[in-house]
Formats: sequence, structure tokens, C-alpha cells
Amino acid sequence: MTTETAPGWEDRLIASFKRNNVRLIAYVPDKVLAKLIRKMEADDFFTVLNPSREEEAVSIVAGAWMGGMRGIALMQTSGFATLPNVLASLPVVYQIPVLMLVSERGTLGDHQLGQVMVCRTLHPILDCLNIEKHSLENVEDVEFIADKTMQQAFSTQAPAALIISPKLFAR
Repeated sequence: MTTETAPGWEDRLIASFKRNNVRLIAYVPDKVLAKLIRKMEADDFFTVLNPSREEEAVSIVAGAWMGGMRGIALMQTSGFATLPNVLASLPVVYQIPVLMLVSERGTLGDHQLGQVMVCRTLHPILDCLNIEKHSLENVEDVEFIADKTMQQAFSTQAPAALIISPKLFAR
């Protein structure tokens, strides 16, 4: 007798990226995202880039959109904190559907003061810039939330963020 395990959140996100033709992955390394990144690097569907900063990742995804390719920038909360200027001056102003996948660090038991302080800015910055955001908290909801967020971003040509909650990754 074989026991099949249900796909994890990483596999569900990959399936959603494929359904929405999100081929370009620009990431800044993060422990929470490491398994997802390794899987995408091993998959020929994706073009995976590792820029040195989150601002570069967002700019690469914006440029890819202008060239006809869909992409997403992956980062953790502390890296997101470097983005308000680039978000306000590029994707928001020019209506470029830059997608971001942010691992939410600094909450629900995280003991790193730097992460905690920066985490407090994530949601207010997204709200201030009027950027759609949705949290991924349950494995069962990952595909629905990711698909709908990407579809809305592409159809309205607006940036959007998927936030990976510790409720999803810290189990």
C-alpha cells in the first residue's frame, strides 16, 4: 500500500504560477522560500534569476512585463522594506502588474527584533500604495488565492502581493 501525500504549499504555488504563465522568477534568498526556489530552478518552465537586491527583482519583473513576459519577485519582509520608492515610482505609477511573494517574518513568535520592527511596516506600506495583498495561511487555499490575485493583477495591470504567513510555513 502506498501513501500519497497532498502537495505542499510550494507545489501548489508552482502549479498556480504555471496556470497563470508566470515564467520569470526573480528572488532574493530566504530560508522560508528556499524549497520553492530549488523546485523552480529545477523546472525548465521557469527562468530563475537571483539579483542582489529586492529593488532589482521588482525592476526585472517590471521590465519582463514590458517585454511580454510575466514574472514574480520573491523576498522576505525585511527585503520588502527597501521597496516603497521603487514601487511608488515604477509599477504603481505606470500600472505594471508586478507580483511579489513575501515571506512574512517578524511575527507570531519570531524573536529577531529587526524582523519584528520591519514586519510592522509591510501591510501599512502596501495599503498606502494601494497595492492589493492577500495572505497565504492554509495549504488548501494557496492555489485559489494565488490564482485570483494573479488574474486580478494582470487584468487590472496593478501590482499585487502574496504574503506567506507563518501559519503556512511554521508548522
